Amino acid sequence: MPSLKEIKGRIASVNSTRKITSAMKMVASSKLHHAQVAIQNMLPYETMLEHILKSFLAAEAEAQTVFDQERPVKRVALVVFSSNSSLCGGFNSNVIKLMQRTVDAYEQELGKGSVEVWPIGRKVTEKARKLGYDVKCDHAFLIDHPNVQACIEIAMELGQKFVDGEVDRVEILYHHFKSAGSQILTNKQFLPIDIESELERDHERDLTSNIATKKAQDYLKKNRRKKEVKEGEVSPLNDNFIVEPDMDTVLSQLIPKLAHLMLYTALLDSVASEHAARMVAMQTATDNADELLRQLNLQYNKSRQQAITSELLDIVGGSVNN
Repeated sequence: MPSLKEIKGRIASVNSTRKITSAMKMVASSKLHHAQVAIQNMLPYETMLEHILKSFLAAEAEAQTVFDQERPVKRVALVVFSSNSSLCGGFNSNVIKLMQRTVDAYEQELGKGSVEVWPIGRKVTEKARKLGYDVKCDHAFLIDHPNVQACIEIAMELGQKFVDGEVDRVEILYHHFKSAGSQILTNKQFLPIDIESELERDHERDLTSNIATKKAQDYLKKNRRKKEVKEGEVSPLNDNFIVEPDMDTVLSQLIPKLAHLMLYTALLDSVASEHAARMVAMQTATDNADELLRQLNLQYNKSRQQAITSELLDIVGGSVNN
């Protein structure tokens, strides 16, 4: 059995660790709030662009551009999002495993060296280089400072490689942020753009709370007030747009904007998912520290009581012998 001094040292060590995990949880919660605000600011633009594209496609379903035309796949580019730091549970390991599975599947089908990786995040960059993949860039700075202009430049570079025939497909690997307690690992086709699937994808996000436990989230969903809809107020299914000069020209401008938005949305989702995963991991670590402290304090009290009892027995025994 460990001595009282050893148990006391362990209690002090666990207390120090608990302070760190609790502070990190609070920092992650604050950063998650800022990430949710960034997504919220982007959503009106995403909603309007989706509405316009749906209206155009409903008006002329045969309109096509070079960015949404399928062709035989010979070379693939993967844009992979991870974090720059650790202590966020399985966030990085999950996306790295998905990257490895995707690369292995394409190399078995298309041959060795048929995949190039565009990592965004230091963890996935280090792992891709360690595995010997064809790494094309390093945009780790975007994780700490999300920038729409940098995303546009990356999207334009990938689009140019697609137009020139250097790559035949581009996919995005990231975590889709649904809520503070739910981040979905996603592999989405970026180029050629499948407009129908992109417009019908899961847009659901809970940006109102930082609560990560499922029980609390279910309670909030059940008791959340539904938006009031005025009687007789309906949203139009389609708008009567006047298209100039023609549908193909307008779509050739809108579809690249959709591509830029897809990359920026994936970045914001990944950043928010990272902070949510870190918040949950640090909350779990804090709870485990509390439980460990309870057990150590109980063990310390038992050991101290045993020592006191032993000393009393020695005293009583000595007095009886005298």
